[in-house]
Amino acid sequence: MQHLLKTIIPFAAAALLSSCAGNGNAEKNSGMEANHDHAAMEQTTTTANTKPVLKNDKLNAVYQHYIHLTAALTNGNEAEAKLAANAIEAGAKEVNGATAIVSSAAKITTASGIEAQRKWYEVMSNDMIALVKQEGLSNGELYIAYCPMAFNDKGASWISGSKAIRNPYFGEKMINCGGVKETIN
Repeated sequence: MQHLLKTIIPFAAAALLSSCAGNGNAEKNSGMEANHDHAAMEQTTTTANTKPVLKNDKLNAVYQHYIHLTAALTNGNEAEAKLAANAIEAGAKEVNGATAIVSSAAKITTASGIEAQRKWYEVMSNDMIALVKQEGLSNGELYIAYCPMAFNDKGASWISGSKAIRNPYFGEKMINCGGVKETIN
């Protein structure tokens, strides 16, 4: 019996490993990677399926953290929002014309509560929208999403890499509230 187990176990392990490796190759070959990162998911556009890239490399790096912040607020994750805002603050210090973004990011890192973070995110988003429009993209498209019900029906915008709405102002309460009001390309 032990001899049989010693013979079967290596074959079973090899079969299991080859099936896992085969699935990974199939995903790569089909052009679909198994990536569960919110930032990468946000970056996938629904039209051209190309990753948006800003012309300004330093602003592009800040935008990657902005995506992370958007996902954190959408998920109602206060701690993750603080981490993303801290990275935005550090990166935006290197971008000309991003002083207001630095200030908003600093406020998010010290804000107490997700609702306070969302308020400063709105201020940051308005400044990011203006700066991204000014600098432009070298690849892909970005979308200006708008939720008319945010902040007691005052409304608020944010930048998205996808036409699909995932509302950072309401999170799970009203995840699909809003729509795309503009495309930047």
